[in-house]
Amino acid sequence: MKYLRDFGFEPVLYLPETPHYPLTDPDLEREVPENLTVYRSQFWEPYAWARLFGRKKAGRISSGIIQRRNPGLVERLLLWARGNFFIPDARKFWVKKAVRELPGILDQEGITTLVTTGPPHSLHLIGLELSRRRPNLKWVADFRDPWTEIGYHSAMSLGKRARRKHRELETRVLGAADRVMATSQVTADSLGSHTPRPVAVITNGFDRQPARGDQPDGAFVVAHIGSLLSGRNPDALWQALATLLRDTPGFREDFRLELTGLVSEEVMESLREHGLETHTKIHAYVPHREAIIRQEKAQLLLLLEIDSPETRGIVPGKLFEYMAAARPILAIGPDGWEAADRVIGSGCGAGFRYGQMDEILAQLRQWYDLYRKGALSVRPGGVAQYHRRELTGRLAKEILWELSSDNPS
Repeated sequence: MKYLRDFGFEPVLYLPETPHYPLTDPDLEREVPENLTVYRSQFWEPYAWARLFGRKKAGRISSGIIQRRNPGLVERLLLWARGNFFIPDARKFWVKKAVRELPGILDQEGITTLVTTGPPHSLHLIGLELSRRRPNLKWVADFRDPWTEIGYHSAMSLGKRARRKHRELETRVLGAADRVMATSQVTADSLGSHTPRPVAVITNGFDRQPARGDQPDGAFVVAHIGSLLSGRNPDALWQALATLLRDTPGFREDFRLELTGLVSEEVMESLREHGLETHTKIHAYVPHREAIIRQEKAQLLLLLEIDSPETRGIVPGKLFEYMAAARPILAIGPDGWEAADRVIGSGCGAGFRYGQMDEILAQLRQWYDLYRKGALSVRPGGVAQYHRRELTGRLAKEILWELSSDNPS
């Protein structure tokens, strides 16, 4: 959106007036271009109802923190209701009102191309209905995460009816959209099996000048920025760090683990079990500018994903912020994780599976030895392609301009 004007497109936004989000960042709001046309509408959401069962539990679920070890009855009930009644998600109540309001906006602004971005995947249902009513409207369905193959569906105890409904809606969206986008090749391949059209891969990115990559001053800080969910609990990493604390001279004095954002209780239990709690500092959520500073001051950056085949195609936006920070990235995730392949391929760090404790330990030792010598630097290659202006240029050239030339209006 920020760079679309550079490529000849004027964005118009249609947004909820007061959406429920667990976290917001005023820093990112200031990046919105000036004089942008924005339409807002008030939508009903079920989160106030969910908080009747417990504000803390409802807030944790909406933030993505799912307790995987012995979740309580209330939490299981909320997850089951979320998965089986709110299909495809809790924003399903936006659809009818949006479909009533958007035709007038499309006419008033002379809009010929609509882009829906999910999740929430309910937004794609808005595009589906508008494309049915307006055959000349060009529609791009942008998948920032998978739909039916998203990892957390397994925690929601979806019934057969719910699974069938999710698949049916996804197939209808993929069949009707003029173009489909995904943020990873794995997700694109999965979506492509349900549509005859090619699925474009346009990843997330960063929006700043990349750092130099020299070793920063200070302690041997291993940092994770963002929510650390229950499923992203790398026990092998905690074992490796505990081994270094026990066996490596100087490591106990140099090492600090910094976790910025929401941290699940399961992760905290693991840290205590491995004797890492006294070396760990937890920070509340911080604005984007401060998160960048913390990334660049860390010696190592952790990139973690749930160990599941469904998460192989999750390539988080955080990866590209890490790349721009130019600090070594330690990626731990499922076998065949695309994000880890991108880390290794760009020379930004190393990637491992959850059970590779010995390999993780060896890599940490290598990086710590370089740190002691003042030589823990990063010189990545090919990172410029992930700048958001470059990515916007690809979006304009490969999708938007093509649709504009095809559109008779």
